[in-house]
Amino acid sequence: MSENDSKTIAARELSARSDSIEEAYEFFLAYAAQGLRGDSNSQIRDYLGKFERAVDGLGPFLTDYVATLGLDATPFKAFIGVLDRDARDAQAAAHMVLAQPSIGSQIIDNLNANIHVRALLTDLFLIDEILKGR
Repeated sequence: MSENDSKTIAARELSARSDSIEEAYEFFLAYAAQGLRGDSNSQIRDYLGKFERAVDGLGPFLTDYVATLGLDATPFKAFIGVLDRDARDAQAAAHMVLAQPSIGSQIIDNLNANIHVRALLTDLFLIDEILKGR
């Protein structure tokens, strides 16, 4: 596989992960607004699962991605550490919510308000914007 192929594959994965996280968050917002007491006949568990998979190993993936791009990792290392912690913390929150027998709108509203979920989104927006041009 050529270097350009590796970069393209890594860029697609970053885009797919970011899209899954954003899509899930947007679904969470809509779900929270419905005032539901439970999750029967809902896709909330599917979106929580997508969210969990998208954030899984995000920090190590970004470390590898920066290396694939041939960039000096030094200015990225500390921030990727922050992003990794936010991703793991947001994943832990999503995992806890998924374990509930019933997931009402209020639970998802609280998940949306979770600082780690919000921080993860802004972390991703920042690093994605920086890496796009590379």
